[in-house]
Amino acid sequence: MRNSKKQGMDCSSGCIGWSLLLLLFISSCGEDYLPKPMGYNRIDLPEREFESLSMDLPYSFQHSSHLQVEPDSFNMAEKTWINLHYTALGARVHLTYKPIEGNKENLRTYLDDALNLTFKHQIKAYGIDESVVRTPKGYTGLVAELSGEVPTQFQFFVTDSTTHFLRGALYFNTAVKNDSLAPIIEYVKTDMMHLINTVEFN
Repeated sequence: MRNSKKQGMDCSSGCIGWSLLLLLFISSCGEDYLPKPMGYNRIDLPEREFESLSMDLPYSFQHSSHLQVEPDSFNMAEKTWINLHYTALGARVHLTYKPIEGNKENLRTYLDDALNLTFKHQIKAYGIDESVVRTPKGYTGLVAELSGEVPTQFQFFVTDSTTHFLRGALYFNTAVKNDSLAPIIEYVKTDMMHLINTVEFN
């Protein structure tokens, strides 16, 4: 008697469980499933503030107060190469400097290297927009904006054509797609245009 009662309880609880599962399955069949679009974290960009580069280098400029100026840790032999590290934004602008020393061949080599480094991203880039700039100090520069899933979205160089050649490239420390990084990219681009317009060669 006790055993039959126990079996009856097990059967009823099992039947209820299967009934609920079947009910959930039937109710979900009537609706089309649509995955929710991926959400992105809100990005709070700091107010723009600039300060002068304090390092003793052959060049100077004004940069954002919200970044750290660091030596290039990948090439310690190049004492004039630095990184502008936006730690809060996960962005880094790599700056390389080369002396021209009045040698036109040096200038041609640096120009070729800069252009090749930009156009090697053509395979992944949707487009590359280039603009020639003239700074308030009379220097010539080239700005390249790259769109698409490329590792660097903004590159530039500034030169006085006879003595100094400064090149910069923007990189991110993340695998997040560039569409979601767009506000940060635009923010840093504006900072870099300020840098370009305030460059002075010593």
